[in-house]
Amino acid sequence: MYQKIRTAWLSITLKQKLGIYTAMVILMMACSVAVTMKLMDFALGGFDEILNDNSRCNDFQEAMEQEVQSFESYIRERTEERREDYVLSCVRTERCLRSLPFAYDRIGEERYARTWNIRNGYETYSKTRELVAGMDEGTAGFITSLYQVYGMQSYLQDYARRLVQVTLKEGNGAYEQQVPVFYRMPLVIIAVSVVLMVAAVCLTRLLSDTLISPVIRLARSSRKIGQNDFSEEDMTVPNRDEMGELVRAFNKMKHSTEGYINTLKKNHEISELLHREEVERMEMEKRLDQAQLELLKSQINPHFLFNTLNMIGCMAKLEEASVTERMITSMSSLFRYNLKTSEAFVPLEQELKVVEDYIYIQKMRFGSRISYDSKIEVDAKRVIIPSFTLQPVVENAVIHGLSKKEQGGRIRLRVWQRKGHINISVADSGLGMDKEQLSRLKEALQQRRGGRVGIGLGNIYKRIHVLYENGAMKIYSRKGRGTVILMVIPLRSPQTAPEQRQDRGIQDEYR
Repeated sequence: MYQKIRTAWLSITLKQKLGIYTAMVILMMACSVAVTMKLMDFALGGFDEILNDNSRCNDFQEAMEQEVQSFESYIRERTEERREDYVLSCVRTERCLRSLPFAYDRIGEERYARTWNIRNGYETYSKTRELVAGMDEGTAGFITSLYQVYGMQSYLQDYARRLVQVTLKEGNGAYEQQVPVFYRMPLVIIAVSVVLMVAAVCLTRLLSDTLISPVIRLARSSRKIGQNDFSEEDMTVPNRDEMGELVRAFNKMKHSTEGYINTLKKNHEISELLHREEVERMEMEKRLDQAQLELLKSQINPHFLFNTLNMIGCMAKLEEASVTERMITSMSSLFRYNLKTSEAFVPLEQELKVVEDYIYIQKMRFGSRISYDSKIEVDAKRVIIPSFTLQPVVENAVIHGLSKKEQGGRIRLRVWQRKGHINISVADSGLGMDKEQLSRLKEALQQRRGGRVGIGLGNIYKRIHVLYENGAMKIYSRKGRGTVILMVIPLRSPQTAPEQRQDRGIQDEYR
């Protein structure tokens, strides 16, 4: 039953709920007033009846006594004034007699009998009284009739007293019967009040569960959303009224707001990423500008430099200085490759030739302290790699690995193919790095801080990761044992090599 009432309650509108609640409150107040009035009527109605009966009997007794007195006064002195008092007293007595209760079902057998005797006796008495009142004192039989009237009056007064006694006795009995009711009346009022209070509490709780509680939960959830906290689960209410629609709309709004905020966060992250890339680009452009400035300083007149080197080489040849001629030729090749090569990708063979020229010059400088060997396991003419890839790595090995080591060391270059990739390894037996130095170097490469790793090595690392999706450059090193730099480049032939060209400034960073 309760479940059916609850289901029906949840289905009606808020306006209907408030109307029913108001009607129920008014109904409970009306019931309370009706019960109170009923109890009061029950209590006071019985007493009112007893008091009325006693009052009427007393009135008749007093009226009868007054009539007797006025009759005696009028008989002793027959004046107009006493005649008037006598008539008024008789009228009052008759009126009081007619007002006496005479319903058998209500007054009972004894009262009914005495009232009947009084009515019949008074009727006979009134006729005799009027007859005597109209007789003269000298009339024969006057005294006899007068004493007959006095006897009737005494008879009626006696019956009136008995009627009063019986009425009082019955009234006392009725009062004693209703006394327990008076004592129970407060308990009845309290019980009725408790029942009405329980009904009011149940109705209020039902209204609170379906109206107030959802509003409180909505307010709490709104405060959490205001604090950017969307972790709370969706609200669920059994209402099928406006409150249920409001809760469902609130849940949709919460998800929409959360999605909008997440979108804003993602857009903000993307904006920050683009900003960082823009900053990095500007920093790179700044370094390129510096490199270009240095290049301009070194390229004041490249043709003059090449011509001069060629002329020196010719002079050395004429003087039969073959070593000097070889060094000048190697240096001229290095300069020409650095200053004239503009392709983004070149055959591996071309890069190897530049490395050999560089190594020859360094051997002339360091003598037997430096040794070099290479193992090329691929077709160097067909393998395409980014330009300016090998010589900067070899130069880095000479400068940072071998030149600072007193006994010098060895550089080994190895190129091999594996699973569609070209692996290029440049290993040296130089000073090497400890774990902390190696960690700082790798972190600088990943964060692209060129100042800590050198322009050439940092540029190669960036180009391999930009040009190749699966490209990589790895560094292995141990203190006192040397360093290995491994470059992994996807295999490309001259026919499939991209036509894109690197920005000229990127090429010039390490010239």
